[in-house]
Amino acid sequence: MSALWYPLLSPSLPRLYRMPPRAIAIARLVLFGVILLIAGLPVSDALAATAHQTSTGKRKHVAVKKKKPVAKKAKAAPQRKATAASASRKRSATHAAKGRTSRTAKKATPPRRAKVTKSAAKRSPTVARRKAAPKAAVAAGAAAGATAATAAKPGATAATAQVSTDAQPRLLARCGFTPASRKRLFSKAVYIVDEKTHTPLFALNADQVRPIASLSKLMTAVVWLDSGPAMRAPLTVTNADLDTLKFTHSRLAVGSTLSRANMLHISLMASENRAAAALSRDYPGGRPAFISAMNAKARLLNMPNTRFENSTGLSPRNVSTARELARLVRASNGYPLIRRYSIDHQQLVPTGKGQLQYVNTNRLVRYGKVNASVQKTGFINESGHNMVMRVMVHKTRPVIVTMLGSDTPEGSRLDGVRIAHWLSCSLR
Repeated sequence: MSALWYPLLSPSLPRLYRMPPRAIAIARLVLFGVILLIAGLPVSDALAATAHQTSTGKRKHVAVKKKKPVAKKAKAAPQRKATAASASRKRSATHAAKGRTSRTAKKATPPRRAKVTKSAAKRSPTVARRKAAPKAAVAAGAAAGATAATAAKPGATAATAQVSTDAQPRLLARCGFTPASRKRLFSKAVYIVDEKTHTPLFALNADQVRPIASLSKLMTAVVWLDSGPAMRAPLTVTNADLDTLKFTHSRLAVGSTLSRANMLHISLMASENRAAAALSRDYPGGRPAFISAMNAKARLLNMPNTRFENSTGLSPRNVSTARELARLVRASNGYPLIRRYSIDHQQLVPTGKGQLQYVNTNRLVRYGKVNASVQKTGFINESGHNMVMRVMVHKTRPVIVTMLGSDTPEGSRLDGVRIAHWLSCSLR
């Protein structure tokens, strides 16, 4: 083949055919293209192959250049290379094990028992201990966290126990019942008792005998209701009902006529002295018999330190203790009219000479600051400001609170607010 085409491509061709060199070059290119077409390889493919080989050579050259600093790094950090090698060995071992497992499953042959060498047997307890150590650490951490959470709330367990049980209720420090808070009480004598369990919750000078002022009107109502009077019958205020001890003023003028129910109502709610005096005078046997009945009732209620000299409480010789007054409050709660009248907010009373508007003297009850079923306030100079209440904690749990001897009415009110918070927070 070459022998046939050689004369055409020979350098002596211009001499043979007497052709110019340019024509000879064009002829050679045409012949070369024909030869390529005959061989089945397009010119573009040949050029692309040549370009690919050239670029591949360049990439190899660049790769060789980049490998040199990597090799230096490998020399500087042989441990990293060893770690990578061990990781690759582990991965290959894992893949091999998975392949064996799949092949075994396909063949459905029973699994063979792995041979345990002595070194593996020695290492297995250590490995087990290492695996168990993190679990134990996690469990210990969880236990420590629970202990820390419990320690962070020192009163949580005790509070839950105290709130949930009725056997041993008590006031809790987390509810503000602290020594500092107790020192800020304005009342000289305080007694708090849980009526449901008869458990004393707090006592401050609870057995100190003190004048009780208009708290005496609770006993007045109890004794007068025990006589079974006709509640709708009228009762008129006379000169015998005027205060000759303190010479206090009253809005109820002499000659005013009210029903006995209204007399009892304003006596308990508004602490009206002339109304209480009129009730004692209306008692069978007169006022002396009424005072004797009051003292007899005190003995019946186990109030040995309690004495009464009149029905209004204006006498400083009407005395009792904070503890014994709690028994009187408990007994008063057994009379529906006392419960109704003592906690009423206000009442418009016809007197025969017009109408008088009366409001409750206990501002905690009048403005709904506490939920009480029985209450009474009282004041004379000798006793200070006094207050007794049967508080319904969360509207279901009765607690009796007696406070005696505050220097101001505001102090007595603030004591009632503080104690109501202790109760609502500590008891359920």
